[in-house]
Amino acid sequence: MGLTIGTAGWSIPWAASARFPSEGTALERYARVFDGVEVNSSFHRPHRTGTWARWAQSVPTHFRFAVKIPKTITHQAELRATEPLIGQFALEVAGLGAKLAVLLVQLPPKLEFDGPLTSSFFSLLRQSIDAQIACEPRHPSWFEGEASSTLKALRVARVAADPALGETAAVPGGWEGLAYWRLHGSPAMYRSPYSSEAINAYAHKLKRAKREGIDAWCMFDNTAASAATGNALSLMENC
Repeated sequence: MGLTIGTAGWSIPWAASARFPSEGTALERYARVFDGVEVNSSFHRPHRTGTWARWAQSVPTHFRFAVKIPKTITHQAELRATEPLIGQFALEVAGLGAKLAVLLVQLPPKLEFDGPLTSSFFSLLRQSIDAQIACEPRHPSWFEGEASSTLKALRVARVAADPALGETAAVPGGWEGLAYWRLHGSPAMYRSPYSSEAINAYAHKLKRAKREGIDAWCMFDNTAASAATGNALSLMENC
């Protein structure tokens, strides 16, 4: 079990460029500093298998990808009758091979917890793609007892998000083998940088998870004003 820190996407802002090698593509440069990345573009549009394969070939053997599953599955189909969609997505991300580590399932705010639907969807997803699963629900019903126990039984980790819907949403839940933090920026979502005090607090949480044998991830999604890279570098230094 390890500790993976990175950002959503691999853009390198000018302010942090001196911390990265000057040679290579943006992904190649990024992957010489960080051990993992979260791919969000897959949520909005499909990528060809060859594109995924090219990305996998661009990074070191130990590098890992977390991939956000398409909105056609989560926001349009709302997890229902998704077998053809998951099948197509599985063919595409197969290009990553063993470097695919986590499937990120972000749910729409209006999607309430439904036990049978949750079980059938995540069972199908696990059968179709060999990767750990992290779910970021955004409806309050997902943070109650039945939802948490269902996710745990399905070996699905619940994302710890910031900003969070409440105290429960701010800490990892569900399956305890994976802890996945998504830090979107606060108070201005996607824009605000995290203070050194906040970075130190997250470092403490990540180190504790690692000591407990949990595969711990922390991905910064506050990319709109280029804060994510600097925050991720600071967190690495503190871990």
